[in-house]
Amino acid sequence: MKKLLLLITSLYFPLSGYAAEHSQASMRIWFDTPNPSVANPVWNGASSLSTCGDGPANLDPNWENYSLPIGNGNIGANIMGSIQTERITFNEKSLWRGGPNTCKNSTHYWDVNKQSASILKEIREAFIQKDIDKATQLTQDHFNGKAAYNADGETPFRFGSFTSAGEFQIKTDIPENNIQHYNRSLSLDSALATVEFTHQDIHYQRNYFISYPDNVMVIRFSASEKRKQNLTFTYSPNPLSSGSFKKDGKNGISYIARLNDNQMQYAVRIKVLTQGGKVENTKDKLIITAADEVTFLITADTDYFMNFSPDYKNPKTYVGVNPIQTTQQWMEQAARQSYSQLFQKHYADYSSLFKRNTLSINPQYTSQEVLDLSIPKRLERYRTGAPDYDLETLYYQFGRYLLIASSRPGNLPANLQGIWHNNIDGPWRVDYHNNINIQMNYWPACPTNLAECEKPLIDFIRTLVKPGEVTARSYYNARGWTASISSNIFGFTSPLRDKDMTWNFSPVAGPWLATHVWNYYDYTRDLDFLKQTGYELIKSSAQFAVDYLWKKPDGTYTAAPSTSPEHGPIDEGATFSHAVIREILLEAIEASKILETDETERKQWEEVLSHLAPYRIGRYGQLMEWSTDIDDPNDDHRHVNHLFGLHPGHTLSPITTPQLARAARVVLEHRGDGATGWSMGWKLNQWARLQDGNRAYTLFGNLLKNGTNDNLWDSHPPFQIDGNFGGTAGITEMLLQSHMGFIQLLPALPAVWHEGSFTGVRARGNFSIDMKWKDNNLTQAVVHSGSGGVCHLYYKGEKLSFNTESGKSYIITYTKGKLTLNL
Repeated sequence: MKKLLLLITSLYFPLSGYAAEHSQASMRIWFDTPNPSVANPVWNGASSLSTCGDGPANLDPNWENYSLPIGNGNIGANIMGSIQTERITFNEKSLWRGGPNTCKNSTHYWDVNKQSASILKEIREAFIQKDIDKATQLTQDHFNGKAAYNADGETPFRFGSFTSAGEFQIKTDIPENNIQHYNRSLSLDSALATVEFTHQDIHYQRNYFISYPDNVMVIRFSASEKRKQNLTFTYSPNPLSSGSFKKDGKNGISYIARLNDNQMQYAVRIKVLTQGGKVENTKDKLIITAADEVTFLITADTDYFMNFSPDYKNPKTYVGVNPIQTTQQWMEQAARQSYSQLFQKHYADYSSLFKRNTLSINPQYTSQEVLDLSIPKRLERYRTGAPDYDLETLYYQFGRYLLIASSRPGNLPANLQGIWHNNIDGPWRVDYHNNINIQMNYWPACPTNLAECEKPLIDFIRTLVKPGEVTARSYYNARGWTASISSNIFGFTSPLRDKDMTWNFSPVAGPWLATHVWNYYDYTRDLDFLKQTGYELIKSSAQFAVDYLWKKPDGTYTAAPSTSPEHGPIDEGATFSHAVIREILLEAIEASKILETDETERKQWEEVLSHLAPYRIGRYGQLMEWSTDIDDPNDDHRHVNHLFGLHPGHTLSPITTPQLARAARVVLEHRGDGATGWSMGWKLNQWARLQDGNRAYTLFGNLLKNGTNDNLWDSHPPFQIDGNFGGTAGITEMLLQSHMGFIQLLPALPAVWHEGSFTGVRARGNFSIDMKWKDNNLTQAVVHSGSGGVCHLYYKGEKLSFNTESGKSYIITYTKGKLTLNL
């Protein structure tokens, strides 16, 4: 059926540019059945969820499992592919409820921190007296915040939530029945979604993409016969906003509105361009009759301004954009171009990122018979144990696609659902979760050659610094800055109001975020970035870490109070907190050496680091999660926080710390190979760092089988995008690692991946690596040096070091157990 569909498509729609030259059947996510038509959205209000456990069931399973996501980092949409009435959910990433401009204004909004620093002495004295109950109670009573985590918990709702920008419905005159050759697909190599089907011997095609260069969503409806486009386009706005529709020229409509709770202004513009036919504009809908081809252009913006130095007295401190003007400019620019011109600009931009990296695994196993199966059928087959190496590489590249689509320079970073949201509120407010989730979103950025996509995260971190300084002083009397469990786009860094410290207490969330700043430098070696932006973020985070630590009577520095996020009791030195602090101090020390600055402070960092409580091995041979040996070998909790030093940190390794690595392995054995989607993604990375390729592959298989929806979105459940990014990062870690001061080739290659290749995988030091292997052995590696310097390679116990020059490439072969540089 798929072959017939492709033949019909080529006859009626000759492919230009992208399709003829670039299309790859194996780079498509596709379905062979349409979603049912839904005329109107069903809005879900505020979930009462306030903890970080399982999320609520999604009230829109078709959206969560069968829609196709497209985006440009600023606006996003989900394509449902229904026949009679196409439904498209729509998002603008800065459309957030809450913030300082709610009805009690900025004074109320910023009054979220408790003044608890004076309680630290009492908590630490309780630890000395072994009165854990008292230390716990004091922490619960004083180290939460004042703001609720759900709209039912306070009025006005300060924290807010990411919210929908509405939905579009495109009603056709085509009935649901008698549809043949249906195909709904997302091409990862072009970021183009397509819906195709045949009705009464007429072939219909719809194309969808969102352009980063033009900041516009483009939808084209066409058919194999003329005058077949009879469409009614309507827009259902967010119901928690108030606005008005207006005619926007002859063939356009605009909707200008404000969210009800914080008066955030937003604008949505729609314009229709037709070949033939007639357009009727009724101000709130566009009616197209008997057109040959129809192209819709859609854009949106809000008045949100990313402020690195907010004025706490100004309720509009995050207001600074005129969305009426910006959307008008974007629409006018887009409307002057043809569909082909818009697509070619979009494709040139997108492919310049996506095509940097390729991955092939066991290519001879890929059969056309398997490729002809829809993704749900391939997943069903894969779950039986049947191999599908092409599906595995598709999943890898889907993670890269999602990052490009949800995180581009000049925009906010990817949130818990990237950029895609189908309601007015959602699981965990669809926020920026700082105790692993936003960090996991960016694990694949630099390694898979998408360093630009990490820039939104760094800008977002900068928005947390000034408010985070208040949080650091209020709770810890510390210099520098930190953040807590959850953040929004309005500089929220405080813990939330709930007294359940198993989830609402994460003092080192800020330092963990700051490790990404160093990570970006380490991969790019952008010295100007380190000087102008990066170092101050790292330095101030290290200052917080030093001041937060408790110097015990015996001279040991420990994190008191602390906990292991979402798991377990208040402690005087949770391993997770020490691992994060160890990481940020090492990075601050290295950065200060590179910049030849802050020698006195560097000595303090080195002194604290040398007396930081060490990793400990418990009675089961496990790496201890707490300062006392209370770990339960039957505990299969999803968080594996105490292995932070193994991954994403670099202070545990089977090569540099083999005894501790064995203890980390015991932890992973105890926790098991199942979990929620993102947790399996994390454990996949940890097994890869232990260089156990077969066990890492087991975790990857479990993630794909048990933690993945039919559209390849990660399922916590519900949908949560970090598992996709964790999975892509984990596959990269299986094939290349560079965190130990050298580049290790194929460190965790599973036995079943006996042949393959990749190009454009990045290593720290600003190196890019291309590599081939066969019969589970490296055959060739090509090292491309971006900044020059010495390259240290490691493979199967063999070491090879050589000087490089910036811009040059070096070929390395592996024969007879030797790595050889071919000059």
